[in-house]
Amino acid sequence: MRYFVIQSIFERTYFSEVSFWLLVTSTTLIAAAGYIINDYFDVKTDIINHPETVVIDKVIKRRTAMLLHLIFSGVGLLLGAWLAYRCFALRLVLFQLVAITLLWFYSTNFKKQLLTGNLVIAFLTSIIPFMPLAYEMLNGVHVNTAFFDQEPEKLKLLLGITLLFSGFAFLTSLIREIIKDMEDFKGDIQTGCKTMPIAWGIITTKTVTFFLIIITLGVLGFSMIKLWQWQQKTASFYLIMTVFVPLSILILQVIRAKTPFQFKVASLLLKFVMLFGIAFTFIIKLIYEQH
Repeated sequence: MRYFVIQSIFERTYFSEVSFWLLVTSTTLIAAAGYIINDYFDVKTDIINHPETVVIDKVIKRRTAMLLHLIFSGVGLLLGAWLAYRCFALRLVLFQLVAITLLWFYSTNFKKQLLTGNLVIAFLTSIIPFMPLAYEMLNGVHVNTAFFDQEPEKLKLLLGITLLFSGFAFLTSLIREIIKDMEDFKGDIQTGCKTMPIAWGIITTKTVTFFLIIITLGVLGFSMIKLWQWQQKTASFYLIMTVFVPLSILILQVIRAKTPFQFKVASLLLKFVMLFGIAFTFIIKLIYEQH
């Protein structure tokens, strides 16, 4: 988002390189802390669903895992607070504070509840594309009070692109979380979880997944039509081949899936869709270089 979108649209950026990489470090540490605490509270379920990937009590002790979680979360929060102070906008630390809080409650409570855990992860994923833009804008306003008035059309375009990436991140993350719940059905039901497949059944969950994919395809279709109208046929073709077609295949994969392995294959396919969706930022950069 920073290098291929923001820097392609704005002639000048105000958020320094060092500060940006500190933001990346902060985000990565908090995400890692989230994985650690999730593994910490999910040992019993993981032993049933994925015994080969269990780390807690096998590779590292529970006490060490909790210590690492606290260190990673603490350092990530401190970096976020320092960046917010440097940007003269302390409210920016809410990104880190909300993420740490939600990841903790996701692991302890939300994950076992109907849809709540899925929505939390989808939400946290969706705010990441907004982070570099938020820091850029607040730095820009501090350095240049006329920041919002100088290039309103570019800012509007950037907000629109960011919103599309955020929506794509939310929908694909939500779909993947639901597919993972179907994959982990056996272990979740034995440990008292109330995920969608357990509460509503596999068939209903597949139906919900189907409609979420259709919504995602609809958003992509709208974007491709707009790109075609703007004579960006290469960009449209890229989305068709790397995102639209694989998502269409995913529908069939989810419908036919019955075993944990088949749901795992569906989840892996969605990972590639997400990767190529992120890579569309490079296409945006190429479009602006041509102009």
